[in-house]
Amino acid sequence: MSDPNLSSFIWSVADLLRGDYKQSEYGKVILPFTVLRRLDCVLEPTKVAVLAEKQTREAAGLNPEAFLLRKSGQFFYNTSPLDLKKLMGDQDHIGENLRAYMQAFSPAVRDIFESFDFHTQIDKLAKSGLLYLVTEKFANIDLHPEVVSNAQMGAVFEELIRKFAELSNETAGEHFTPREVIRLMVNLLFIEDDQALTRPGVVRSIYDPTAGTGGMLSVADEHLSSLNPSARLVMYGQELNPESYAICKADMLIKGQDVGNIIFGNTLSADGLHGKHFDYMLSNPPFGVEWKKIEKEIRKEAALLGYDGRFGPGLPRVSDGSLLFLLHLISKMRPAVDGGSRFGIVLNGSPLFTGGAGSGESEIRRYVLENDLVEAIIGLPTDMFYNTGISTYVWIVSNRKPAARRGKVQLIDASSFWQKMRKSLGSKRKELSPEHIEDITRLFGRFKKSTRDGVPISRIFNNEDFGYWTITVERPQRDAAGQVVLGSKGKGKGKPVPDSSLRDTENVPLSENVESYFKREVLPHAPDAWIDHDKTKVGCEIPFNRHFYVFKPPRPLAEIDAELKGVTDRILTMIGGLTK
Repeated sequence: MSDPNLSSFIWSVADLLRGDYKQSEYGKVILPFTVLRRLDCVLEPTKVAVLAEKQTREAAGLNPEAFLLRKSGQFFYNTSPLDLKKLMGDQDHIGENLRAYMQAFSPAVRDIFESFDFHTQIDKLAKSGLLYLVTEKFANIDLHPEVVSNAQMGAVFEELIRKFAELSNETAGEHFTPREVIRLMVNLLFIEDDQALTRPGVVRSIYDPTAGTGGMLSVADEHLSSLNPSARLVMYGQELNPESYAICKADMLIKGQDVGNIIFGNTLSADGLHGKHFDYMLSNPPFGVEWKKIEKEIRKEAALLGYDGRFGPGLPRVSDGSLLFLLHLISKMRPAVDGGSRFGIVLNGSPLFTGGAGSGESEIRRYVLENDLVEAIIGLPTDMFYNTGISTYVWIVSNRKPAARRGKVQLIDASSFWQKMRKSLGSKRKELSPEHIEDITRLFGRFKKSTRDGVPISRIFNNEDFGYWTITVERPQRDAAGQVVLGSKGKGKGKPVPDSSLRDTENVPLSENVESYFKREVLPHAPDAWIDHDKTKVGCEIPFNRHFYVFKPPRPLAEIDAELKGVTDRILTMIGGLTK
């Protein structure tokens, strides 16, 4: 933690809670109280002026909100004459006074405490006889901005979020992306824009549709500040889980961001930032989660709006909504004529290859490749996330590709870039070191074919390399005498009748001529076959692992025989020893 005094203070509060609260529940008390005390300190210098302004404007019959925001100099205000110090003066009424004080905040802040379900914690603390003690602890810690800057406060809050996520790691992965994965994504996102981002006073927007506790937005902000302290990243996000939403919104507030940009709700069924476009985007949507609950709204938008909405290219199967988030992010890209966008999204393996030609998944892949949107896909090691050990992939997508990348896709196999963690957290047993992150970033930046120890780790493909024709190969029905049965009516009159039991399909790369392929691969084995061109479909898949597979020839038979003989001889010797 950036400030050791703050750190020891926070854990002294945890000592108070021990026994009445489980470790995994400490965050439910400490996080909202930390926010409350920070806001308390931030508003202290303008408190008197805000109260006077409220009186003046209400006496004039005006809605005071806009005036109070101006007087406070913040994105929020509080209209109670109380503060945490004053609450200490009335121990018998601490609960009701604390509630009244919280109720006097501006609506955006009240929303944070409601989403934290803080009223429940106040009741629980009061019943345990801890409410006064905990409030007193926080009232006595100095979190004024001149003592603890926004950057320091943000770092402390980030560290608290991480600690509490680890303590309750059974749910951490749902709302918490490992920091080293985010750092890698942010590196890849910003690397091609380093020059633009180092100009004085630059302002850029960033959006996370699955914001969780705000980790991706925060790491992006830290990275940009390290590149250019005068740069400003305006952050936007939407989150479905109430507690994660509260933490994210509180974190943004502590960092001086406008929390009106953080929206509660389901991004896919109720886009809270409709019509907005962004410079950068990051997302780690839930892996393999079905979208049955919101199927009606999604299908309605797809049918009514088509390409004018988010889901024009197609819909994936209901059992996995990952690609819906990809389409959602594409819809949020700033048009290329206005400067364009770049985004990074973490997906599992199925969006790369699930679904045959003509399926929703295949059509979505076809859309992103035909529109030249995919810059790179990076395969990460297994066991990187808290709630799953499966393989994961970072997609970097952009509508403003540098000239060298146009028409191309880079695949990077970083599955061997990891170090073992000292202590596992849920399913997370591996992590990327700073050197691994640098290495992957360099491979991406160089945009070249690379091998290491004879094994490919970076490959460059043309967009069309991932496309294929699925052709339907028919063979004729034959009668008992072995003669071809001919059709007797309609379009098929006089032509061979296809035998559905002999029907087959072949996938032909788009780069190949279908007829040449058919003559070479099919006719030598089935001279009576033909292609039903009416059934031909275009498909698209990215068989990532196949492109990095290296054939290892089996060991010589003599070597295996010798090894087996050695093992057999040892067993016989051991048996001989037992019978003596």
